[in-house]
Amino acid sequence: MSLSPGLGSLPAMQVAPLRREHAVDVCTWRYAPPYACYDMNEADPEWLLQPESGFHALLAGERLIGFRSFGPDGQVPGWDYDDQALDTGGGLHPQLVGQGHGRQAISAGLAFGRAHFAPQAFRVTVATFNARALRTVEDLGFHRIGRFDAASDALSFEVLIRPER
Repeated sequence: MSLSPGLGSLPAMQVAPLRREHAVDVCTWRYAPPYACYDMNEADPEWLLQPESGFHALLAGERLIGFRSFGPDGQVPGWDYDDQALDTGGGLHPQLVGQGHGRQAISAGLAFGRAHFAPQAFRVTVATFNARALRTVEDLGFHRIGRFDAASDALSFEVLIRPER
């Protein structure tokens, strides 16, 4: 799928089942440095489609603009995760990054997660360098509970929680 940069406002976002063509598309996404750590090009589309992967499409109208995930995919090796919160993560299409769509995308994911999983709390793990994402999730009510270096590449991450009850 090709998106035009500078799209401005998007139609309302909703989370929907991930279809095969979505999974294949997501696995081609590459981000400009320093965001390349979020590249999905090594992901297996078949794995993304498995219910246990927790992946869902993020749509604006009928167009795939991102994904949301719920469960272990949102965890980064190196933190001692527990079951007191639902881990959530996601990403926008690389051509939409940095255009102010993050708050709406994350909010759509939280609404979906609340309706389908009713967690006590949500937890996100965000690369420390990603000031935009950290600012967005903090604006959405998440608070930092810790920082760690990933076991795989020593990249620093922040762990944030948002109580729901």
